[in-house]
Amino acid sequence: MRNVHTEYQGEDHNFESASLLAKNVAKENQMLDPTIMAWHKGSGQGMPALYDGADPETSWAKYGAGNGGKLEVNVGNDYQFIMMDTSGYEKLGEMPLRNLSDGHGNEYLCLTPLLGKETNSPTQEACTHLDGWAADQF
Repeated sequence: MRNVHTEYQGEDHNFESASLLAKNVAKENQMLDPTIMAWHKGSGQGMPALYDGADPETSWAKYGAGNGGKLEVNVGNDYQFIMMDTSGYEKLGEMPLRNLSDGHGNEYLCLTPLLGKETNSPTQEACTHLDGWAADQF
């Protein structure tokens, strides 16, 4: 994996500016459609998801490299990103899923082609209750 270091180009040192800078640096390094596979906030400021036996300083990088990451971009001393070029992958387009709530506050994941784009009420035919297994599509 190649490593590149860059510095901020403005006063904003937040995730949004760092990730945009990392994507631009990846484009300068021959990635046509760079995507962040993994990231880490340095200086002990952030805490990645941990599992038993994981090293919080390296598990994020192992995940990124193991899932197609080819370029590590370090932005200042704050953020590190593992980038992948997704230009060779098929694009999904508009996601055919929507999140809706019923009158009681229950949340649902709904298939738009069965529901229709105009309605805002979940139906049994088109929707499933959002729980620990259904992903939120916001």
